Parts: sequence; C-alpha cells; structure tokens
Amino acid sequence: MRMPLFARGLLSSLLLLSPTISAASQTKPFSAYDAEAKELLAQMTLEEKVGQMIQPDFASMRDKTDIQRYYLGSVLMGGGSDPQAGNNLQAWTDVYDHAQGMALKTRLGIPLLFGVDAVHGHSNVLGAVIFPHNIGLGCTNNPDLVEKIARITALETRATGIQWTFAPCVTVVRDERWGRTYEGFSEEPKIASVLGAAAVRGLQGSDLSDPLSIAACAKHYIADGGTVPISSMGRRGGQAGDNRNFGGTARATRSGVRIRLNAGDVPIDEETLRRIHLPPYIDAVNAGVATIMPSYSSWNGVKCTASKRLLTEILKEELGFQGFLISDYSAISMIDRSDYKGSIATAINAGIDMGMVPNRYAEFFNNLQQLVEEGTVPMSRIDDAVTRILRVKCVMGLLDKGRSQLADRSRWSKFGSDEHRAVARDAVRQSLVLLKNENKTLPLAKSAARIHVGGKSADDIGNQCGGWTVEWQGRSGDVTTGGTTILAAIKNTVSANTEVTFAADGTGGAGATVGVVIVGERPYAEGNGDDGDLELDEADVAAIDNMKAAGIPVVVILISGRPMVVTDAIEKADAFIAAWLPGTEGQGVADVLFGDYKPSGKLSFSWPRSVDQLPINVGDENYDPLFAFGYGLRY
Repeated sequence: MRMPLFARGLLSSLLLLSPTISAASQTKPFSAYDAEAKELLAQMTLEEKVGQMIQPDFASMRDKTDIQRYYLGSVLMGGGSDPQAGNNLQAWTDVYDHAQGMALKTRLGIPLLFGVDAVHGHSNVLGAVIFPHNIGLGCTNNPDLVEKIARITALETRATGIQWTFAPCVTVVRDERWGRTYEGFSEEPKIASVLGAAAVRGLQGSDLSDPLSIAACAKHYIADGGTVPISSMGRRGGQAGDNRNFGGTARATRSGVRIRLNAGDVPIDEETLRRIHLPPYIDAVNAGVATIMPSYSSWNGVKCTASKRLLTEILKEELGFQGFLISDYSAISMIDRSDYKGSIATAINAGIDMGMVPNRYAEFFNNLQQLVEEGTVPMSRIDDAVTRILRVKCVMGLLDKGRSQLADRSRWSKFGSDEHRAVARDAVRQSLVLLKNENKTLPLAKSAARIHVGGKSADDIGNQCGGWTVEWQGRSGDVTTGGTTILAAIKNTVSANTEVTFAADGTGGAGATVGVVIVGERPYAEGNGDDGDLELDEADVAAIDNMKAAGIPVVVILISGRPMVVTDAIEKADAFIAAWLPGTEGQGVADVLFGDYKPSGKLSFSWPRSVDQLPINVGDENYDPLFAFGYGLRY
C-alpha cells in the first residue's frame, strides 16, 4: 500500500531551518542574581559548597539526617522510588516537607531542590492526571497545548511541594527502535525545538519565583536520540552503553534481533550534531530553562558527561546557558567504572555542576573535597558550579527570607481535577493520527446495534499510559491512577440501545455492526524498550485476525511508543488509528472514534514499511516510508 509523500524539497528544507527564538519564561537573566548568590557563597565552607553539588535518591538514603551531615543541595525521588508511607498525595507531600525541614536546620539553612521525573504529568503519584507522552504531543504540533499541559504538570507537582522536574525531553529521535522514542516529540529538530521551548515556558511560568512554577530540565544533552545500535546479529555496528540499571539487556524480539541503543555512541561530525541535535537546546536556553541534563550516551566515543567541549565550550560559553548542569542517574560512575574519584574529577572539570549520585553520595562528598585539596579540581570550578546552583535557587525564591519553603497543602484541591483531565482529554484527541479509513468506516455511529471490542489494550489503563507511570518501567493493568480505558470510553459514548461486547482475543464478533481492536506495546522505559523489529506480538495479530474472520468492518487502534512495523495489520483493517500512549483519558479516543472531534494529528515521525527500513527519517536518500512524515487523514 503506497501513500502520497510530501514534496521532497519542502521536507529537506525543514531540517535546515534555523531554531525559533522563544519568549523567555524568566524576564531577568539568571546572572542578575549573582550578587545574592555570591554573598551566600562567601559564607560557605568547602564542605558546604560540595554538599550543594550533590543529589542522592531520598528513598535510597539509609539515614535521612545525611541531608544535614552532607549539607545536601538537592534530593530526588527516582522513577519507582515511592514514599514508604504509600504512593499517594499526602505521602509525597509529607516526604517533601520532611526532607526540606531537614535542610532548613543546617547552619546556613539553604533549601533543597527536590527533583522528580514528572514527564507526562506528575506521573509518579497515584491520582495524578497522566497526559499523552511526547510522541503524541509531537503529532499535535501545538505549542499552546504543550505549554498548557506543562503548566498543569507544574501545578500538580507543586501540590506535593516539589519544585523541579527532569523534563522536557527534547531529544531528536533518529531511530524508532530506541526504547526512549516516546519521550521525544519528533525525528525533526524544528518540532522538538518549538514544543520543547513551550514545555519550558509552561513548567516555569512567566516568573520562576512564583510558587506555582517549577524548574524545568532540558534533556538529554546531546544527541541521545542519535545513537548507533549494536546487534547480536551484527545488523549494524557501534558502541554499546549501559542502561539505567547497569545491566539490563535488550528484550527478545520475534525476529531474534537483540539491540542496544540506550546510552550508546553517536558517531557524527560536529556540523551534523549542530544541525540535527542542537536546535532544541538553543530554544530551551532562549526560553530560560533553569537546568539541563547531559546524556548517558557518547559523542564520537566520549561520554557527554565527560565532554568539556559539549558542556562548557558550546553550552555554557557559546549558547550562554546560565543555569546549572545535573548529571543523569549514576552517569558519573559510567565514565570510568574502575576509577570513581577520577570520574568525578572528569565530570566536574568538564562542566557538571551537580552530580545525581543516588547511592554513592558519601563517596562523592569525600572524593570531591580531596580533589579540590589536591588541586585536581580548581576551587574556581567549585565556586562556579555552586554559584550556578545558588542563582537558580535565588531565581526560584528559595532563598527569600520569611517565605515558607514547605508544601502548601491548599493546592491539593486541584490535584487530578476534572478541569485538568479535560485538558488531557483534548490532548488525546489532537494527538491521534488517522492512517487509514476505507469506505468511511469512521466515524462510528453511536446508535450502532452492536460494537464488538477486542485486544489486550482495550481495557488496560497501564498500557495506555506506558512507561514512567507510577513505576519507572510502568506496568500493564490497573495502575490506580484514575481515568478511563478505551473500552470504558466506548461504553460511555454509545446510545442506550447499543450493545458493546468485549473479548480480549477478538473472538465473538459475528453479527456485530463493527469491530474495534486495541493492540500494541506493553509499558517499558529506557534500555528495556530497545527493540530490533517493532512487530506486533502473536496475541495482537491473532486478535485482529479473529475480528476480521467475523466478516465485519474492523477498526484497529495501535497503542505504542513509536511507529511499529504493522504493514500487514493495516492491510487487514478497514480503518487504522495511531493512538500512541494517550495516558489516563481514554475518553479522548472515543471522541474521535465517534466523530465528536475530527482527527487532526499529523505524523511527527516517518512510518516504516518493514524492519529492513529501520531507521527511517525524513530527508533520507531513497525516502520511501509506508506513511510519510506529516501524514494524517481527516474525516
């Protein structure tokens, strides 16, 4: 099945467009707060300075008084690190207040920055609104919507007191086999730039000192979406890196191909790096982003965390980034596993300002002091790093005397509210991409006699939400986030006289007016999602076949974190919708199915015909996808 392509010249020119200059979320430059920051810096001992440069995982700390013992500048609750008292709004707020209360009792009383991965809503916390992942938002190409979503994420995050999220991910994804594809807006730098800057503005608001704003973190600098895979079957070469848990392997695939893409190498020249992967960071800096996180991956064999060229010369000096750099989870340990002290020196001298060291914070504290005393890390580098951290805290109002740094629990009333869910529902509507609609199968009639629903993801809110939802990897099933499954949404929408039946395997459709099959990927995150073939599993193929055997029109809805190799499935379907990872508000899918909202999404990724085409990107020589970048039908 061949689909029309965009004009080649127009598509190629998109890659060459200069970055958009976005309105800054902070009207005063961060450096305007240097006098205040340096006044505090002058009062600090070396121990207190080093402590500001450390971020452990709060859940991994055996003794919470370590916040005071090591004068910590930050803590995080990493993906899956839930409060011991329970993963709910009160427990999260209590944890924040406890940690912040400890910091406020230190000699200088410098408040903590508390960081979380609120990447599609405040997605660790039960009851939060879970928005579509970035891949879906890329298909809306609607910066106003992205900014609104980020603003709600900020409000729900601040309801727990927390003031920092490791978002947005502004990666330009060049290989859909990568397990983090869904964290990116697009394969094309222009979309990633515009939507990334919109997310920064939404998270940080017009003034970071507003207690309803949170600090954003553009990640993962740089070219994390451009790594070259290594395959057990030798499909392509490259350098393998480590995934987040230092030992996970790529999951098995139907073809037997096992690849590693996460944290790998990007063997490209600097001109290509600047043309494809740098633009989103230019826009993020112009938008006033407070923090940036370097990638696990390497550029031409050098870890980004260890590259002074990337971190200091390009980002800080050339682009004028005035916030601070936070290393990724245990990324400093990856520089040289046999020499942790040397790795710390390399990272700090390269330009890392704060180390995310979930478990090894005591070692980091002692080693960095020794490195300064030995002269390996200059005191000027320490002072620069701490000044950057303190200036961000100044901008955020964390150093304002008389201002409470504890959580404002009156904000709980808006957490997970119907108002916030309405925005998420609209985001789902706008993100869906209609890929096929023969014989005007869609929209469905609400008054149809019987609609038969099948597929493993029809009634599975965990599959809808994907990774980074309550747990780091996410999980299938009822993740108790609230919201509506697609099956429930269909039942909510049809007339009182319409029968809605369901069989996960797609059987039992004979005599129905139409069949709707919801199939696709189960949740994953990072390296665990690296996948060499991107094909549907056997149960999904069987569900479509069983529904087709009933002799009725078949609508297939694909739940996935990336374009998949589904050419056969699309041929079998009368209508086919890419729904991505829509989050909690499945009612938005039903809005499009039944015509209350006309499909408007356009592919922000090229859709491959076969495994052999992977990776495929707009502008490639002999570009011949199944569906081109920008494709999307309407009713």
